[in-house]
Amino acid sequence: QVQFVESGGGWAQPGGSLRLSCAASGTSFRTSRLGWYRQAPGKQREWLAAIDDEGTTNYADSVKVRFTISRDNAKNTVYLQMMNLKPEDTAVYRCTDWDTWGQGIQVTVSS
Repeated sequence: QVQFVESGGGWAQPGGSLRLSCAASGTSFRTSRLGWYRQAPGKQREWLAAIDDEGTTNYADSVKVRFTISRDNAKNTVYLQMMNLKPEDTAVYRCTDWDTWGQGIQVTVSS
């Protein structure tokens, strides 16, 4: 059974940073394309970033300069480094391989 478990969320001040982690189990992690999404209250789910098995990355324009997706195949973990956080980044963040989704983790950006 494939599972994704996110961690590293919480509260940050505007301009601050957080790094989200997503640990995977039960999947062929090394060959999987992985991504991050977020959903803010009252808004649609938003795709943020993706990384393929060769490390090629893609980003939504809204986060391209500030967020970085990476992966550590030895740890079966995908990361989302978030810099220069803004209040509008407040949302529940989830990782996925587009078959299975993590439960999500809250990120709150406020002063």
